[in-house]
Amino acid sequence: MRSPDSSIDPSVYPRLAEDWRHYGVVWWPLDSCYINNPYPHLRRLREAAPCYHSSLTGEYLVTRYREVERILRDFKGFSKGPNPDTRNKGKILMMVGDDPPDHTRLRRLASQAVTPGHMDQMEDYARATAHRLLDQVADQDVFDWMSVLARPLPVLVVGRMVGWPEEDMEILVNRSAVANYEIGVEPYVLNQRWIRNPACLKKQRQWVRANMRFLRRLVRLVAERRSDPQDDVVSRIVEGQHRDDGLTQGETVDMLKLLLLVGNSSVSNQIGNGLLALLRHPEKMQLLRERPDLIADAVEEFMRYDSSFQLSHRNVVEDTEIAGTPVPAGSSLKLLIGAANRDPEQYKRPDELDFIRPNKRHVTFGRGIHHCLGARLARLEARVAFEVLLERFAEVQLSGDPPPAFARMVVKRGPEHLRVRVRKSVTYSRRSW
Repeated sequence: MRSPDSSIDPSVYPRLAEDWRHYGVVWWPLDSCYINNPYPHLRRLREAAPCYHSSLTGEYLVTRYREVERILRDFKGFSKGPNPDTRNKGKILMMVGDDPPDHTRLRRLASQAVTPGHMDQMEDYARATAHRLLDQVADQDVFDWMSVLARPLPVLVVGRMVGWPEEDMEILVNRSAVANYEIGVEPYVLNQRWIRNPACLKKQRQWVRANMRFLRRLVRLVAERRSDPQDDVVSRIVEGQHRDDGLTQGETVDMLKLLLLVGNSSVSNQIGNGLLALLRHPEKMQLLRERPDLIADAVEEFMRYDSSFQLSHRNVVEDTEIAGTPVPAGSSLKLLIGAANRDPEQYKRPDELDFIRPNKRHVTFGRGIHHCLGARLARLEARVAFEVLLERFAEVQLSGDPPPAFARMVVKRGPEHLRVRVRKSVTYSRRSW
């Protein structure tokens, strides 16, 4: 860990020192070295303490693949919902933070409204949208991949699929743009009071404003679809309110918010992480040009190699043991997805980027009943992004000014910006799409 950061609350450091004395390693996710490349540190953490009890948070951090996968699958022993002793019974609970029976009902209703077929139907729109976004910088040799394509593409695709009005797409884009600060920074940096940085507070205020504008439009959209149904996901979910096991008004709004927002920043970050991995391994970029049939495999490997989703939460229901460490009931677990996805017990040469590795299973999308509902769409969007990239550009390199920088996040991981220098392909024709 580097010298103390003046923006960090000084009370953090004695607790980190206590962990160092006990384990010989600490988990401090706001260190700049960790943010830029967490994997060497996660390897040391996994080797020294596969179940690490953090003095900083009071939580247990689980890093090995076999324990992470087992916990993700066991919703009875490891609850994703709030701690049973503190759960607010009146709170509307959504799929990403709840267990059966509420989860089962909500998941079934969402799955009926958004089927694999609905997701697959978005491929042509995703491809045309990716081309339109890149057309905006057609006369530029240098641009920021994140702001031009990686961030807007998933938002526009999911907005179209769900039925968000085209004329108000800016509201959805702006709300998604600050999503990293909702789940990435706010819970772990502001609530934990680890950091005293006006920039974080400014981002939080931006999130509040964007969220209020988004929610007002969403509530109005639900009312519009109730009086005038369309052939879209919003109408199908609103229609589900009339069933015996249907959604309440609050659940309807929360469900649509979930579908419209929850995966956008993760997919954007993954598209950014994937391109950065390619730029740092130019031989892999060349392999995809020679073997475009490997692009889907490459996307899967990007999700393992540098996952945009780094951390998942569970609560321990009964006294148990994890990696030889006794863990009492009521304890909070943090599953370090990035560490599990590079576990050498699960993958040969885990730190290598390998598109043809035989074992492509990773835990980025979770396991069991909480497996990500939008995983299919996320894979489609990422695959299309890289297919379009390779089709349009004969050469892609880092511009070097400024160098890539990762956002200061804990739960998620992705570049703040990623400026690239491109050379257009002489064979590319707009008629192709």
